[in-house]
Amino acid sequence: MATSTEPGTKGEANRKGTKGEANRKRSSEQGEGGQGGAGSNIPSRSMATSTEPEGAPPAAKGTRGEANRKRSSEQGEGGQGGAGSSGGGWQKRKKEVFIYGNYKNYYGYRIDRNVGEDPRLEAFKKQWFENKDCLDIGCNQGLVTIGLAMKFNCRSILGVDIDSGLIETAKWNLRRIMRQDKVATKNVKAQELSDSPSQSSPGEVASELSNGNRHQDLFKIVSFRRENFVESMDGCSEQYDTILCLSVTKWIHLNWGDDGLVTLFVKIWRLLRPGGVFIMEPQPWSSYKNNRLVSEVAKENFNTICIYPETFREILLDKIGFRSVELIADRLVGTVSGFNRPIEVYHK
Repeated sequence: MATSTEPGTKGEANRKGTKGEANRKRSSEQGEGGQGGAGSNIPSRSMATSTEPEGAPPAAKGTRGEANRKRSSEQGEGGQGGAGSSGGGWQKRKKEVFIYGNYKNYYGYRIDRNVGEDPRLEAFKKQWFENKDCLDIGCNQGLVTIGLAMKFNCRSILGVDIDSGLIETAKWNLRRIMRQDKVATKNVKAQELSDSPSQSSPGEVASELSNGNRHQDLFKIVSFRRENFVESMDGCSEQYDTILCLSVTKWIHLNWGDDGLVTLFVKIWRLLRPGGVFIMEPQPWSSYKNNRLVSEVAKENFNTICIYPETFREILLDKIGFRSVELIADRLVGTVSGFNRPIEVYHK
């Protein structure tokens, strides 16, 4: 009896062993690159490559957990959907923050679309710029800087901004405007001369085409440079006749506090020649409140500010040393609501 049952037991054990071995092999294959089971967290790239059919969708690659991680990663990097999305393509874009007020396309939403020229240029006087050396602090994309040079014939004008990207855009705008101006001038002159060909010789035509471009030396007049203006007081010699600081004081104030603002005013004073002009467009305190949370630094400085915009005039006249001030614009026609700010001109 024992003899008859032993082979059966042994055969049963063999069968169990064979079945167990098959299960272990199948589990091992799945763990190495199949559809995966519990604990199969590291898919084998070689196995997946060799066993997947050609053209298989990405979700079929590796384990289900790997597919989920890839899908989550793609969504986090800008793919379709997000938390709670059902594949409809909804995506919430993170709002870009400009902690220095270095907005892109700033002039686009500041100026009314029906106005061709920045309204501030209309408020400025020619004698402040004509044949003068000028400095534009916080020039952004350089359109006001270039506009001043073209309209008032500055001897030189330098635009500075803390944002290197904006400075590159300003340089590009200068090249673009120069190209457009040359083409427009040549077309106008050619049309004028073609209307009365008998009155001009070929030599006179060439001369007028050359001299007609009144902005042909704009590259020699306008320049742009990336600079943190309040970073140091080095090189503060009298070298400018006119300095502009348009809608910039708030951003210096929020990022560098009262000390930064005073540094700004003192440096401008030192850079101006006797009789020079400082043109300022300060933002109101309400504007500070709207932007106090753009960064932790701004938030901290906002809470410690003691010099308020309404006291700037007193500081510039009594502390810094400017001899007089005039208000040249209380309201600017053609400016979008929220940018209707007074412009003050201080004389050294």
